[in-house]
Amino acid sequence: MTTSKEPEAKRPLKLSQPGKLQLKKTVETGQVRQSFSHGRSKAVTVEVKRSRTFERGSTGSMKEVTEAAAEAEAALSEAPTPAPLPEVEDKPARRLSAEERASRARALEIAREEEAARKVREAEEAVVRAAQAKRDAAERALREAEEAEARKLAAESAPEPGTAAAGAPAVEVDTAGVPGSAPGAGRDRARPGPAAKAGESAEDDDSLARAKARKGGPVVPPKAPARTRGEPRRRAGKLTINQALDGQEGRQRSLAAMKRQREKQMRAAGQQPHQPPLKVVREVVIPEVMTVQDLANRMAARGAEVVKSLMKMGVMATINQPIDADTAELVVEEFGHKAKRVSAADVEIGMRGADDRAEELMPRPPVVTIMGHVDHGKTSLLDALRATDVVSGEAGGITQHIGAYQVRLASGDRITFIDTPGHAAFTEMRLRGATVTDIVVLVVAADDGIKEQTVEAINHAKAAQVPIIVAINKIDKPGADVARVKQELLQHELITEDLGGDLLAIEVSALKKTNLDKLEEAILLQSEVLELTANPKRPAEGVIIEAKLERGRGSVATVLVQRGTLKVGDIFVAGGEWGRVRALVNERDEQILEAGPATPVEVLGLNGTPLAGDDFTVMENEGRAREIAEYRQRSRREKEIASTGRGTLEQMMSRIKEGVASELPVVVKSDVHGSMEAIVSSFEKLGTDEVKVRVLHSGVGGINESDVTLANATGAMIIAFNVRANPQARQMARRDGVDIRYYSIIYNVVDDVKAAMSGLLAPKQQENFLGYAEIRQVFTNSKVGKVAGCMVTEGVVKRGAKVRLLRDNVVVHAGTLKTLRRFKDEVREVRDGYECGMAFENYTDIQVGDQIECYEIEEIAREL
Repeated sequence: MTTSKEPEAKRPLKLSQPGKLQLKKTVETGQVRQSFSHGRSKAVTVEVKRSRTFERGSTGSMKEVTEAAAEAEAALSEAPTPAPLPEVEDKPARRLSAEERASRARALEIAREEEAARKVREAEEAVVRAAQAKRDAAERALREAEEAEARKLAAESAPEPGTAAAGAPAVEVDTAGVPGSAPGAGRDRARPGPAAKAGESAEDDDSLARAKARKGGPVVPPKAPARTRGEPRRRAGKLTINQALDGQEGRQRSLAAMKRQREKQMRAAGQQPHQPPLKVVREVVIPEVMTVQDLANRMAARGAEVVKSLMKMGVMATINQPIDADTAELVVEEFGHKAKRVSAADVEIGMRGADDRAEELMPRPPVVTIMGHVDHGKTSLLDALRATDVVSGEAGGITQHIGAYQVRLASGDRITFIDTPGHAAFTEMRLRGATVTDIVVLVVAADDGIKEQTVEAINHAKAAQVPIIVAINKIDKPGADVARVKQELLQHELITEDLGGDLLAIEVSALKKTNLDKLEEAILLQSEVLELTANPKRPAEGVIIEAKLERGRGSVATVLVQRGTLKVGDIFVAGGEWGRVRALVNERDEQILEAGPATPVEVLGLNGTPLAGDDFTVMENEGRAREIAEYRQRSRREKEIASTGRGTLEQMMSRIKEGVASELPVVVKSDVHGSMEAIVSSFEKLGTDEVKVRVLHSGVGGINESDVTLANATGAMIIAFNVRANPQARQMARRDGVDIRYYSIIYNVVDDVKAAMSGLLAPKQQENFLGYAEIRQVFTNSKVGKVAGCMVTEGVVKRGAKVRLLRDNVVVHAGTLKTLRRFKDEVREVRDGYECGMAFENYTDIQVGDQIECYEIEEIAREL
């Protein structure tokens, strides 16, 4: 055994059959040419895939099972089992040689190729049979359609029994020479009688016509039967097999036929078909800036027509170029439409809603602002008023979280207090006209009297036209002098009731909590006089008291609701920002679901931080709120760009010269009261009947945010004498473009203000004589026109100067020189005793002997 296996192990590895190493084909391909109608054909590739099956042989190796082998196996399985052979002695199986294996493999390959070719032929034959069946069906359908139409036409062309065919010439066939025919038989056959059948076909007429032609007689072609109204044409177009198979009936109706049908319908409706349709007049909305294409779309016109109209107006614009609203309005009117001008500010129209009816108004708590000088007991008075809150007394005290809070009195009345110290938005609210504060409580210390910030608070209250209640604090101190305080109030036109005025003055002590109830009664009395009402059953409107950005909470705004009810989930606009109310927090850090009129509340849910003093309005949807916020942000940016450097002294003087300003507004701050009085009195002395200085506010101390806000709102400049601005005021001034002038010498202040006031006076114009020239000769130039050849007789003549033309010492023209030449060269001036050529601007009526007077105008600034 060992000897027989050794040569097999050493046998080299080679292919089972000679040839190239390649994969056997599992897909047999072939091409079949498919024929269509009209002689068209197409080559179709047919693929025949066969599956390959492998099984393990007797030797343990995998081998492929072919179809022939499978059939042989099946035949062997179906064959009867032969009788068992007698047992013989086991002999080793004979191995096939390489040649035998190769021949068997070739035989199998040839069998597979023949099988594949057979399948390809069967597929081709199937395709051909299908195409032939389709063609036969098409031809059969076509024949049936033609036969049906022929039968229909024959049935329609047959005359009714008992009537003669009118208008159809009889076809006479001579049958005399035909043996076996009776006289008139041919005539009766050619002219069907009343008893003729309706199904007589056209072949009989054709045979009769051919017979007459053989006889030599004239052949009269049969007249086609008349087509009834509404009947479709028999062969309006070529009918293909595909159209017959798809159910189509040939060509579609043309545009001309459709147009004729439409005109027919219009005539039936009583309209003129040739009359052009009436032009639709549209209302075209015209914004401030729009493109030509947008304008064409809004007018439902072609862009080329709009461009042509603009070219007629002298405006060369392409389809994508923007045009202004005035030009767009002219184009709209030329096209016959109605123009409607809109502005970007129209998005705010109707956002505040309608006015409230009288029966919807309900009483609301008053909004009170406590103001006063520093260290006059303002904070102590606020703490004392908060201690009178019934709710806080029951809860054991409250914690101040926001800059506004509401106090509930023992009588059940409510009072809303605003903490103004530190809030720079108070002046902005007054200047915007927003009625945020109903009553101002002015706190004055009895031992200190009226101070600078007290005067500032009085000016703010007067500007807002808000009633004032004076609270004279610290009456328990030894140096308190209430009478002196009342006398000082008289200097600011504040007259108390005991002195014959209508001003309420309450003497209180925040430390001892004296007369706090009288102060609250005075506030309630004043509110009853004002008759404060609001409608709670409407979308909320209010004002932003303060806004800040907190970590973990985002933008938080303190809102004072003025009318309506603010609820959680409302969509609102606050200045240039918008948002949705996520939470409402009151002054006790409690979350509430809604806030009524005159209620201060913290609002969470802003997408940005608004400015203090901005209005707060609830909107109906998010899209409207976003649109208004984007417009306000855009307007604010444009305003900031336009107001850059607005407060500088140079631009202020230019505005005064242009006549925009009639007076010079200033804000004066000084280190001591004496210097401030001196500066203000100096400004008053500078004023005349034509120009004056308007001191908006004057005080002692550094420049704060309130001063910058006032100057920004009124366009004034701030004069700081020996004082400086705090960091917050400097930052605000840089942001708003307010100019702050620092001085240490009073004369420099007076000189700068005097120079600014001098600009209010119109400059004086003075005429300076230059010289005379006499016209000696007149020339004509094709480019310039008439040119005067002159001799300067006195002074000097300058190019560009003003001239007068004198004829017999009478002024006939006054203008300017167009050109001044000497020997064809343009010169700047010509002196006495020299010749020159001159031409006038827009004037040619010059004569020899005329005299030219040359002069110039000089503007001299007026001084106070």
